Amino acid sequence: MALPSQVKQSTGADQPRATYAPALTLLASLFFMWGFITVINNTLLPHLRSVFDLNYTQTTLIESVWFIAYFFASIPSAKLIERVGYQKSLVIGLLIMAAGAAGMTLAASLPSYGVTLVMLFVIASGITLLQVAANPYVAVIGPPETSSSRLNLVQAMNSAGTMLAPLFGAYLILGRSKGGTAEAGTVLTQAERLADAQSVVLPYVLVAAVLVVLAVIIARFPLPALGSSTSRLAREERKKHSLWKHRNLVFGIPAIFIYLIAEIGVANLFVNFVSQPDIANLTNEQAGRYLTFLWGGMMVGRFAGSAIMQRIPAETVLAAFSIGAFIVMLVTVFTTGPVAMWSLILVGLFHSIMFPTIFTLGIRGLGPLTEEGSGLLIMAIAGGALVVVQGWLADAYGLQLSFLLTALCELYILFYALWGAKPTHALADPKVDPAT
Repeated sequence: MALPSQVKQSTGADQPRATYAPALTLLASLFFMWGFITVINNTLLPHLRSVFDLNYTQTTLIESVWFIAYFFASIPSAKLIERVGYQKSLVIGLLIMAAGAAGMTLAASLPSYGVTLVMLFVIASGITLLQVAANPYVAVIGPPETSSSRLNLVQAMNSAGTMLAPLFGAYLILGRSKGGTAEAGTVLTQAERLADAQSVVLPYVLVAAVLVVLAVIIARFPLPALGSSTSRLAREERKKHSLWKHRNLVFGIPAIFIYLIAEIGVANLFVNFVSQPDIANLTNEQAGRYLTFLWGGMMVGRFAGSAIMQRIPAETVLAAFSIGAFIVMLVTVFTTGPVAMWSLILVGLFHSIMFPTIFTLGIRGLGPLTEEGSGLLIMAIAGGALVVVQGWLADAYGLQLSFLLTALCELYILFYALWGAKPTHALADPKVDPAT
């Protein structure tokens, strides 16, 4: 990753070239891990669908619980960061995630649909804390005009995690279970379902161990501290300003919310969609491998987007990508066979820059209100919980037609890029203090 050059811009001639590069590189590992764990769920959903004999609505409800955690945990996360600081909050977030991952082994041992939902909520709460801390940190560490480029670059590591997770999940979960290797429509016996439930134990034990190790590394690492303008600004100074005067934030919150409906709907239902006889006629395990291409496109798109945004305004790039996403979703809905499958895969490329770009445009010009604005934007990730609406549409009208909801979501992103992202009442940019 070409982080040092980005850091040089943000520190000036009086700072060493790589002052912030180690910190950004370490934060990139966090982006990798929460991307990896989030996408493990996409592999887990078709697995749980067969274990618990769920319909599409019940299946997507699992992911809804995951994203409901963002709604409830975002504001407490922002308050925790104000109280204990960014570094300790990152450590706490990793340990919460590790506890939830360990709890998934309990859910598998029972097996219990309810305990599974609780543990996924715990993991998502830990990720929420990481999101509230890490995203604004990366966004404000350099000049505002390149914040979208910088966050897209680090978010590319998030996409690397999402790209590798399907392979991990397909091999250790779907590949080791009867439901994952059987043909579509196969009904499992009770004994086979119990055996399949046990297949999630090893993957989540490995994930929990990695998270604990990463927490120890973060705790001992000398992270640079956000300056007083964002971390512990006097309460009276913050009261002078209102978040709701910033159009880019007001319209950015629903933009994040709506984008998550699109991204999570595609990811969660991808395996079921391409497994259909008139699309690709694959087993769940085989379809899980193709999910790697979807997330790989997101990684490529973020690296490319980071470079493009060095020369072209972020709003323009976001508008172009939203138009591309709308087109390929229409192709997915109204075609069949390999064309429909590959068009759905291609939407990953167009979705790639959307979250980090909307986020940085949303907090642009917030100054001392950056932490609060960040918390609200991360809270909007709860929009992923409404993927249950697409599950209901799939049950009622068919899985393929349900992707029209995704196409509609792309149109709001286009509106935000063209008008909603224009800042009003911009404040002074926050600063970052050198590491202590």
